[in-house]
Amino acid sequence: MFFCGERIRLRKMSSTDYDVSIYHKWRNDIEVMQYTNPSLDVFTYADTENFVKSITESHNSKGYMIEEVTTEKPIGITSLINIDFGNRNAECIIDIGDKDYWNKGFGREAFSLLLDFAFNELNLHKVYLRVFSFNERAVRLYQKLGFHEEGKLKEQLYRDRVWHDVVFMGLLKRNYKK
Repeated sequence: MFFCGERIRLRKMSSTDYDVSIYHKWRNDIEVMQYTNPSLDVFTYADTENFVKSITESHNSKGYMIEEVTTEKPIGITSLINIDFGNRNAECIIDIGDKDYWNKGFGREAFSLLLDFAFNELNLHKVYLRVFSFNERAVRLYQKLGFHEEGKLKEQLYRDRVWHDVVFMGLLKRNYKK
């Protein structure tokens, strides 16, 4: 099954108060968002509701809560966004919002499930992403999964009084490594 791994499962994200409140907590945690959000800001609950609705009600996005199998506890989100069915490509994102699950392989397992779905069910040809150059842990993960750097926006992000690049990485279906 595409959505269930050894330790986690992907559950369709919904705009229920439960999913919104969990994501709202993560979205306002600067330590979590510093690795994925270009604008570190404080978001209102309504902002988060609108963001979740933009993913859950979109025809070209598929968003999933990452849940630990044994406890059914939500630990993050992963999504395919900007799906271009005509050209068979999409952008992918992942946030492990629960910091207790960082550096334990949960992100890799979740991303592998998402990529299996993207390539084997949606029959996408390419999946791409953006990553901040200082997020070395994520860059290593993406490289292990077969992603290659395709370009970068030089000094695009100002974080902690230093300019950082935004790196674009892509993965073709034929190069996907489980």
